[in-house]
Amino acid sequence: MSGCFSSADSASESLALTEQSGAYSADLSPDGQHALIGAVSHGGSLWDLSQKARRFDWNHQSKAFSVLSAVDFSPEGRYALTASPQDLVLWNVATGTSEGFWSSPGEILDAELSSGGNYALLGLGNFEAVYFDIRRGGIRTSLRHPARVRSVALSSDERFALTGADDRVARFWDLENASELKQIELGNTVDTVALSPNGRLAFSAGSLDQALVWKTDTGETLFSLSGDENLFPRRLSYLSARFSTNSDQLLTGRADGTVELWDLNREQVLRRWKLDKQASYGPTSTGVIAVEFGPDGNSWLAVGSNGMINWLR
Repeated sequence: MSGCFSSADSASESLALTEQSGAYSADLSPDGQHALIGAVSHGGSLWDLSQKARRFDWNHQSKAFSVLSAVDFSPEGRYALTASPQDLVLWNVATGTSEGFWSSPGEILDAELSSGGNYALLGLGNFEAVYFDIRRGGIRTSLRHPARVRSVALSSDERFALTGADDRVARFWDLENASELKQIELGNTVDTVALSPNGRLAFSAGSLDQALVWKTDTGETLFSLSGDENLFPRRLSYLSARFSTNSDQLLTGRADGTVELWDLNREQVLRRWKLDKQASYGPTSTGVIAVEFGPDGNSWLAVGSNGMINWLR
């Protein structure tokens, strides 16, 4: 599938959001207007992409830079979450003020924020994923795993959850009764997952292993992003993924700095890009830690682990 598509475009424009030390985490707002970055050297910050300017510095302690293991915007973009391994903060994007600070029930490895900033799905190091009440505190739902929960995703109706764990299994859950509905096994730690807005498709990727799109109702694999694994195994690491609003396309970011736009109906790559480097020297590539569809339908955004945002056209 992807083997017949070899060319890659460069980013049409890029901007450094951090110093050259890079970023631990990043997210892009659904409207493409804001970027949230967890920098290695200066903690969290919110950027206005239309003005290409940093609006707020967001850290969990006064006069200290936080190490942010996960950051996320709410689906409507009005709120944002920053999470260190030990605690989490809810922020108002318009005012820059915090609206909730909580200690975590376990080491936070990944997080996704619900609409209105009411809940956060947390992937934890204590073998749990929890649906956390970020307004009042406390766990609404706990999903037990046999291993560390490395990645999480929340359905648009907030009824279902997708998790990826160190036991090499991606699991699809009903949050209402904490029941596991489907699971799919990969060949390595499942470190990236995503759910389509209609809830029918899931993306799961193992570290240096397969990346699959599968059906949540049956658990059936729709296709592998790296082709026929038996004939042409390609060991790639996907660090980020986002389904389009109509669930017909998938945007993925890889550890080697490659962004790919997939047509899910034809099961093939439509476009491919390589992210910009922050300098002409140093490492040859950057991992793609956040991707998003642009508001005009003909552009895409991606943030690299080098702290640069790239506009792709």
